[in-house]
Amino acid sequence: MSDDTDDTQPTDVPTAAQADTPAGAEHELDTESHDPTVPAAYSAFMRTGWDDTEAVVPRADFAERTAARRARLAAMFPGERLVLPGGTHKVRSYDTDYRFRVDTAHAYFTGNQTSDAVLVIDEGDAVLYARPRSGRDTDEFFRDRSYGQLWVGKRPSLGEMSDQLGLEVRHVDRLGDALSGSGKTRVHRGVSLSVDRQVAADQTLDTDFARVVSEMRLVKDEWEVDQLQEACDITTLGFGDSVAEWDRVLEFGERWIEGTFFRRARAMGNDIGYDSIVGGGSHATTLHWIDNSGPITPGTMVLLDMGVEGRNLYTADVTRTLPVDGRFSSLQRDLYALVLQAQDAGIAVCRPGLPFTGTHDAAMSVLAHGLDDMGLLPVSAAEALDPESKVYSRWTLHGTSHMLGLDVHDCGQAAPEAYKNADLEAGMVLTVEPGLYFQEDDLLVPEELRGIGIRIEDDILITTDGHRNLSAALPRGVEEIESWMDARRR
Repeated sequence: MSDDTDDTQPTDVPTAAQADTPAGAEHELDTESHDPTVPAAYSAFMRTGWDDTEAVVPRADFAERTAARRARLAAMFPGERLVLPGGTHKVRSYDTDYRFRVDTAHAYFTGNQTSDAVLVIDEGDAVLYARPRSGRDTDEFFRDRSYGQLWVGKRPSLGEMSDQLGLEVRHVDRLGDALSGSGKTRVHRGVSLSVDRQVAADQTLDTDFARVVSEMRLVKDEWEVDQLQEACDITTLGFGDSVAEWDRVLEFGERWIEGTFFRRARAMGNDIGYDSIVGGGSHATTLHWIDNSGPITPGTMVLLDMGVEGRNLYTADVTRTLPVDGRFSSLQRDLYALVLQAQDAGIAVCRPGLPFTGTHDAAMSVLAHGLDDMGLLPVSAAEALDPESKVYSRWTLHGTSHMLGLDVHDCGQAAPEAYKNADLEAGMVLTVEPGLYFQEDDLLVPEELRGIGIRIEDDILITTDGHRNLSAALPRGVEEIESWMDARRR
């Protein structure tokens, strides 16, 4: 996914029932005006005759890792209170919410994926404040549209959450007491409106806290690498699914690919890691084309930027540009080969001790010289590559790399000296994704180039002695792509 926007933390848009209810306050039922009335006799009857046996829940395989992360975080801020909310539901339209996805930092330190939970680390002691499944002493379990078991499914009990996560878990109603004490408190802001309201903001403390929790994710351990590899492997299957249905793609256009890939992501992972970009023809020149409403037209190419988010929320981010006819034309082949050469140059400098920006510099050098050879640059390639010029960027547009992990643009609040201006380290995972984009209304390029966009993207793990391409199973070369498309379509 092209790295042309800055990463920001998500902000809650609470439902009407939640907007003015601070965490720890009594929960109002989330009901609608068109819901049937509930007579006292019906309510009383519904509260009887239910089995609510606790399940035996095994300890999650990540529990030791999240505990170690919490200990490391607490050691960085001795004697302080650290607050990491997981977030709540966000409104899509009126009374319809988006599918919930927990905040990344919260997930990193807990493994929890339920809504409305808050991790509090106070002087080294960690407690998760969470909303368990409803009891049978109120109407919530059969009337509440946000939390009721008969509406949205069975939430785990406090005990079940504790057993799975290896973490003390208390009811979210007790959160207010945990946040009310004196002492220095840092909050991961912009995740929970209710938590933000309860703790006075200190921009210096909170910004520094966000930086630290972001930088802690820069280097992945072996388990995390396995999660990313699995996400890449499922993503490869999703690309293959899309090509296997090419007749339907030609009939229904970009949305058929979007839907096909989403099916694979939901079947084998948690979701897509970001909105799929399916750019047929000139749509490929729009970096974040997510409308996916256009046709797939013979004679053109289609840019597919898609990634599966795994069950533990680690995401792949892969791009391929495919010839709609299954064969590249001569012009398409030449342009594609140039972008592939640029990507190869960027991947070649993915080694420990080399600068993060080296991938971009290497890829852009290839593209600038290629554009110069095509007679498009107003100056020489050397002059165009000067930081005070960069006129070649008219046709390359975005950065070549970004970190990858629990977020598609992971570690976005890390300090520049730890990320953008730092050297690569073993365990880092980054994308390498150069592209060429000739807008259909660009009068400075020959007509036959207008409306062509090409990007190639892979997910690269930095190893102790070089790198490993986690998405290498998906073909990149011209002949390999053509053979792969032939095989999948058969």
